[in-house]
Amino acid sequence: MSARVSRRSVLQGSLVLAFSLAGPALLAQTSKPRLPGDLARTPGLDAWLRIGADGVVTLMTGKVELGQGILTALGQLCADELDVEPSRLRILSGDTRVCPPEGVTAGSMSIPNAGAAVRQASAEVRALLVSLAAERLRVPAKRLRVQDGTVKNTGGGAVTYWALVGGKRLNREATGAVAPKPASQRRHAGKPLPRVDLPAKLTGEPRFVQDLRPDTLVHGRVVRAPTPGASLTEVDTVKVSAMPGVLKVVRDGDFLGVIATREWQAVKAAAALALVARWKEGRPLPVDPHAWLLSQPTQDTVIHRVERPTDVAPERMLEATYRRPYQMHASIGPSCAVAAWDGSTLTVDTHSQSVFETSEAIAKLLGLSKDQVHGRHVEGSGCYGHNGADDVAADAALLARALPGRAVRVQWSREDEHTQEPYGAAMVTKVRAGVDVNGDVLDWDYALWSTSHGTRPGGEPGNLLAGRSLAKPFRQPTPRNGGPPNYSADRNAIPLYAFPGQQVTTHFVTAMPLRVSSMRGLGAYANVFSIESFMDELAHAAGVDPATYRLRQLQDARAKAVIARATERFGWNRFERRPHHGRGLAFARYKNLATYCAVCLEVFVDPATHAPRVVRAVIAADAGEVVNPDGLANQLEGGLLQSLSWSLKEAVRHDARRILSRDWEGYPILTFSEAPSVDVQLIDRPEEPFLGAGEASQGPTPAALANAVFDATGLRVRDLPVTPERLAALRRAQGAGQ
Repeated sequence: MSARVSRRSVLQGSLVLAFSLAGPALLAQTSKPRLPGDLARTPGLDAWLRIGADGVVTLMTGKVELGQGILTALGQLCADELDVEPSRLRILSGDTRVCPPEGVTAGSMSIPNAGAAVRQASAEVRALLVSLAAERLRVPAKRLRVQDGTVKNTGGGAVTYWALVGGKRLNREATGAVAPKPASQRRHAGKPLPRVDLPAKLTGEPRFVQDLRPDTLVHGRVVRAPTPGASLTEVDTVKVSAMPGVLKVVRDGDFLGVIATREWQAVKAAAALALVARWKEGRPLPVDPHAWLLSQPTQDTVIHRVERPTDVAPERMLEATYRRPYQMHASIGPSCAVAAWDGSTLTVDTHSQSVFETSEAIAKLLGLSKDQVHGRHVEGSGCYGHNGADDVAADAALLARALPGRAVRVQWSREDEHTQEPYGAAMVTKVRAGVDVNGDVLDWDYALWSTSHGTRPGGEPGNLLAGRSLAKPFRQPTPRNGGPPNYSADRNAIPLYAFPGQQVTTHFVTAMPLRVSSMRGLGAYANVFSIESFMDELAHAAGVDPATYRLRQLQDARAKAVIARATERFGWNRFERRPHHGRGLAFARYKNLATYCAVCLEVFVDPATHAPRVVRAVIAADAGEVVNPDGLANQLEGGLLQSLSWSLKEAVRHDARRILSRDWEGYPILTFSEAPSVDVQLIDRPEEPFLGAGEASQGPTPAALANAVFDATGLRVRDLPVTPERLAALRRAQGAGQ
């Protein structure tokens, strides 16, 4: 076969080569397809994939592993499109000098954004490599097949990816012109591939940032203000500086820290500093956060309005008010970071979910250029949201700058974690509905009051504890309710139900007496709790089964399908009525654009102690295409258990001066023995787009719990958490009212 014929066949067999060889005029005349997900921001294929001469394929991603199994799922997508075995992949993530800047790993957006990018990039790299193989083997591309990186000619002959480009840059940008494989040709996506991050964790190997022990390691501790907003007036550092092992005491304004050779030396030195430090306390804390919320100036926005086409007067009006307390991330492993300064570059190992933005904030904090801070993500033991990870990274950076040439490890204490982390915001919601003669909603009016749910660093040192503590402090940006509706405080405030008349109003409070930020689900936890609890109230007022009532208010077929799957699996219509047992249902589509999720719970409420116990749970979810069903089920189950812990036990306790929830006794969480059995039902739609699922079960869970408690006891809980004390008080009030 002549070279001319071979080249023509190759061009016909590969769109990507046609685009890469096209002249500028052709490119100008061709409308470029829109690149999916994060590929649009970083279209260079070399930013995502490297083919090593040793046969190792390196996949790079800015998204990070938080225990959600994201690196396993991204590896499955890459392996499918590139036609390599997952075992051949090496995955690098969250390195600011190596990986594509994909922003924060949050919002259930990793698979929709990073997954779509990895799938497309891998498909385009495969097409390019097959084209090069066709040239090398002098055959049409359509005659080639790929098996684990080896391109084979059906008529004989083969060449590997690494023989073609091993160790070299591809120097191509994604075109969007290559179609990923159809579902029928995927070998790995849709299968329960074992998690790549679990073996080391199960065998106790050093996997977490808390385990890091560099050769130049020293230990740092930071002395915290005893109350929120307190300022340091004086401290005598002379005696502490002379303590055994102490290398340096660092003070900059209200920032006070110590570095020592050994960890226990640092702990003792920090305790000694705390004894001699004198503080001026800040403003008193509001003892009743919900009354405080309703009394504050607000930024009011009607985020959703639908005018009812008819003017029929409602037969009846119903209304209710719901409340969510401040709640903690309560990470099992307190936050930790390791930082080292060599005089020109600061390297920070952090478990931050926003390693790129946090590195930028730290650079500004220290007066460095962005390129002088090298952020590297290392897993931490337990958090979905903005806990102390970013703050401890800034602590380590400040101490490392004070002691060049040493790697400074800063480990927060349990008290630090409980009292200093940004909490999930307290919220108040009020809902009012006018219903017709059948009890169906005619007019729906929903209002919420909330402070911010988003004060992540975002490149701003004023969002870091240390940044606001310096002698020349950085001002914290005014909190805002960022993004479109369904994004932050008002996430899931717009109902998915087809009510004829609707109005949803956000009353946003910019003041922040207690530090708050992103916690798994953001405002969706309180908003879905409120909406789905009220839907249960409406159903009972109408004398209609709660599942039937929801179905007749919905038009979305996929929403109806998850409710039907959950109730059928739970045995909703066959539920055995027993004393003190109840059933509850709740539903939401996360952010109204991500995963559909319905939760059914069976609850037993002890008649003597009023203690509620969840007996069993069923989750049904539609996340579009499922990449790893085991990973998705784990996310949904874990979300339900975490949400149950919030909803049964968790509330930050404080008085007018300080945080009282300083340990596990003051802030109890769900124990292993209290966890129910959970049955997860997935509705896989392999030809549909990915839908984010990491936070989908957070909102329906508290509503299903409260609805089940009502079914068991006749007590309607509108304040979280659902504690025995709260139920006992409701029972007393019920008795007094009869």
